[in-house]
Amino acid sequence: MFESLQDGLYSAIRTLRGKGKLTDANMREGLRLVQQSLLEADVSYSVVRDFMTRISEQALGERVMKLLDPTEQVVKIVHDELINLMGPVDHSLHLKEKTLSILMLCGLQGSGKTTTCGKLGKLIVQRGLKPMFVAADLQRPAAIDQLEILGKTLEIPVHLERENKDPVSVCRNAVTQAEGAGVDVLILDTAGRLHIDEELMSQLSDIEKRVKPDQVYFVVDSMTGQDAINSAKAFNDALELDGVILTKLDGDARGGAAISVKAVTGVPIKFMGTGETLDALEEFHPDRMAGRILGMGDMLTLIEQAQQKLDQEELKRQQERLERGEFTLDDFRNQMSQAKRLGSMGKLLSFIPGMGQFGKMMGSMNVDADEEMKRVGGIIDSMTKAERRNPKILDQARRRRIAAGAGVEPHQVNDLIKAFLPMAEMMKNMASMGMGGRMRAAQEMIQNFQKNPMGGINAPKKGTGKRLSSKDKAKAKKQREKEKKKNRK
Repeated sequence: MFESLQDGLYSAIRTLRGKGKLTDANMREGLRLVQQSLLEADVSYSVVRDFMTRISEQALGERVMKLLDPTEQVVKIVHDELINLMGPVDHSLHLKEKTLSILMLCGLQGSGKTTTCGKLGKLIVQRGLKPMFVAADLQRPAAIDQLEILGKTLEIPVHLERENKDPVSVCRNAVTQAEGAGVDVLILDTAGRLHIDEELMSQLSDIEKRVKPDQVYFVVDSMTGQDAINSAKAFNDALELDGVILTKLDGDARGGAAISVKAVTGVPIKFMGTGETLDALEEFHPDRMAGRILGMGDMLTLIEQAQQKLDQEELKRQQERLERGEFTLDDFRNQMSQAKRLGSMGKLLSFIPGMGQFGKMMGSMNVDADEEMKRVGGIIDSMTKAERRNPKILDQARRRRIAAGAGVEPHQVNDLIKAFLPMAEMMKNMASMGMGGRMRAAQEMIQNFQKNPMGGINAPKKGTGKRLSSKDKAKAKKQREKEKKKNRK
């Protein structure tokens, strides 16, 4: 997601950090790199020009240059301006109570309209409402078939008229049917084209005037570059859009043009598609997206997805076991299985502050995290119940037999146990803190990160506002070595 922009801004900020002291000259050089990364990521030139003007006015001021760490202030300025560029956003679908609401989706062919219909339908069902799809894309027979399949998969009714060639008539007939069937939300899947033409715009305009949808959403492929802005302008002129839905944000796209849509058209980005599955539709939060772009992570979205996708009953059982001081290899495997539901390891790491670049490094090294998880599961399956409860009882002979049973090397069994034991201790300690203590610890961690989001390993000690000195680092290293020796004994 926005990988080109992430890499460019990361390099620009790293360049600033490498300067012993920031001056007007090297600050301008750093800002030039920020501008270059925005342009290379396909952000609209006019948007970049205005964006950089606002940043420069703040970053080149005397007050910023005199700070202990002016680079952190530059990061904050860029972060705040990215939020202003992409927001604000109202995520409400503005559905009417006790009467039919109509949502109209439009966009170019191949933008992902029909799939987005399915995702919106599932979202509406999760909110306890009854939706219906309308197959109003009469230009492409496959679109009708695709929507019909989605309807069956989601158990959502689909209004379709294969012989009718008038999309306005199809939509009006669908309204009549929906009102009689007690439907809450009607979702219109309209026709697209490979490019904008008068016939398409006239057709969509007729549907809007005669069916009067409550919300009109423009679905745009985030990989289409500057065409995303041009098509958004054209559709907004013809239809007065209420929002934009970005698709294919999980791809390897530059994506900068997509975040320019709000600034150029004034139409907010409401949702974004982050995968092929029907639950891969997220609300677009400018502050969270700015955090992801700058490598600050997005813990709030990760928590929300965990609440939606993970087995809450299983999590509750695991929590109760932890509070009794129990955390076995079976629990560890269950947690791995739960985490897998949230997506790939690279995706999970992108949500965690400071871990985005590590996720990319894993990808470049061809580290297959999913394959590694299968290997770990095989090792655990080769153990007895008693050994899974307490792997400390394993002697070398048993470890060799477990390795043979799992098809791995003995050292891999040793590595798993070495990694598991301190993790189990940490989990038990966290459980003993109680919910309030864990929440306070998490809040303190987030607050410290927000104060110094790009600090990384050399983050300041609490209350000092300064980086660790060489003497302090050496002292800390000596203490860690001492603790390692103690643990070996």
